[in-house]
Amino acid sequence: MCGIAGEFRLDDQFADTQTVARMTAAMAPRGPDGAGLVAQGRAAFGHRRLKIIDLSEKAGQPMVDPELGLTIVFNGCIYNYPELRGELEAAGYRFFSTGDTEVVLKAFHKWGEACVERFHGMFAFAVHQRDTGRLMLARDRFGIKPLYYAETGKALRFASTLPALLKAGDIDTEIDREALHTYMTFHAVVPPPRTIIKGIRKLPPATTRTIEADGSVRDRLYWSPPYERRAEDSGLTAEDWRDRVLDALRLAVRRRMVADVPVGVLLSGGVDSSMIVGLLAEQGQKDLMTFSIGFEEAHGEKGDEFVYSDLIAERFGTDHHKIFVPGADMMTHLPEAIAAMSEPMVSYDNIGFFLLSREVSRHIKVVQSGQGADEVFGGYHWYPPLANSNDVATDYAKVFFDRSHARLAEHLAPEWLADRDVSFELVRDHLMAQGAATPVDRALRLDSHVMLVDDPVKRVDNMTMAWGLEARVPFLDHELVELAAAIPPEHKLAHGGKGVLKEAARKVVPADVIDRPKGYFPVPQLKYIQGPFLDMVRDALTSQAARERGLFRDDYLDALFESPADHITPLRGSELWQIALLEMWLQTQRI
Repeated sequence: MCGIAGEFRLDDQFADTQTVARMTAAMAPRGPDGAGLVAQGRAAFGHRRLKIIDLSEKAGQPMVDPELGLTIVFNGCIYNYPELRGELEAAGYRFFSTGDTEVVLKAFHKWGEACVERFHGMFAFAVHQRDTGRLMLARDRFGIKPLYYAETGKALRFASTLPALLKAGDIDTEIDREALHTYMTFHAVVPPPRTIIKGIRKLPPATTRTIEADGSVRDRLYWSPPYERRAEDSGLTAEDWRDRVLDALRLAVRRRMVADVPVGVLLSGGVDSSMIVGLLAEQGQKDLMTFSIGFEEAHGEKGDEFVYSDLIAERFGTDHHKIFVPGADMMTHLPEAIAAMSEPMVSYDNIGFFLLSREVSRHIKVVQSGQGADEVFGGYHWYPPLANSNDVATDYAKVFFDRSHARLAEHLAPEWLADRDVSFELVRDHLMAQGAATPVDRALRLDSHVMLVDDPVKRVDNMTMAWGLEARVPFLDHELVELAAAIPPEHKLAHGGKGVLKEAARKVVPADVIDRPKGYFPVPQLKYIQGPFLDMVRDALTSQAARERGLFRDDYLDALFESPADHITPLRGSELWQIALLEMWLQTQRI
């Protein structure tokens, strides 16, 4: 895992290497093991390296192949790179390194933009062709690896983080009102291409973008699985689906052990991460490092799930590490966690992942994590009510949205309110697109391909990479997701959600973990804000910067300060934390 950056001129000027150097330096935590910068005429690339595969300098980046006339910067991991390398060697390609970056470079030369369809993995990369002057940007199917860009005059700049682009300068930092609408409504999700900042955009997942030397641009969506039933599956029983899921997950977990360094697991104690541990043990992994985190109780709500993570660690004999974070310690490190966010992310998990990643990075460089299982296999409470919906867009908004457009008008200052309900329109258009058979299929597709990308997936990348830690997510193996998309919804909704996955888990982990009440990554002190946490958010929202920005109505702020615990969203989030996090992030980035 790494940080990538670059500038591509759309005129006859040389790319600005100093600008690229500033962007690259801003991403030093993502790649503490090396740095590089290469310029060739109108293109300049920068790279920060985290050494995971091929630890030698031969795999350093930016990587240039003079024979093929290609330069690449790559972030991520291609799990099937050995197989692809063999295929490319058989076709006559010669290799000077043993890593996956050179495989991506050669694959692009052989198969062009279609190379991404052959990759099993997570990636964001840019390739420049010397002879044509063409640039291609690419992002993996689930946007596990980020890719932001900004168009400034006659230059296109890109980077793995939004703050890196801010360091380059010349950015329109006005807040995007439509992005603000979705942040406040769609549970802090701002789907691509928008970000909260007008002048910075992000490449959508499963997309390649080709920019010709003359500046013309062409995007291609290369993956969009159908959420429909397949004729060849019509005779499958619940047991058949269970066995297929288990086989696909075994393969997904095994793929993500490809590394030249040890791989551990972030163990929450839930069924998802517990299955990863169990499957790795089943495959013969010894002395597997596992890591869990817990927080102080607040408002009578427990702040850890150690009882379950301990059970799994003991059952499979892992080298287990428990991290307990006192409230004072959490408050001390909150500013660092906010600074690590490429975009404002409201989930309480952020501080947990940030501090957990700090501890994990002291031991290993790569972990597997259970993100994505709820979205892929139907684990959330809002799916069952949609099973018989006659108006899936309206019904989804009722169970997921933090507030309606009318309610938002009572919270935002009038000049910051979008002139229409952009959040509902966005969700409705995605839900009603072709290729999903039922209301539940439509919701699962939206959550897996939109919400997941800009909430859980982004959170894990940002917080782990803040400490130079690579996180791999087997539940987002694209073949596993294609299988899950074909499963009839009733098998997913069974047993209170994730039914087919729970049945597969029974062959791997103890029933106590499977049949427990559904848990979350609990950080109750940020849900029920009081004491010093209330003082902190009040200071941020009443500061001179916040007053000059004027995002929120004074009467709304007064109501939140008076009784934070009375303003909890349908998804059990704090309205006060949501707006305070946004303001603190803007101040951190000096916007």
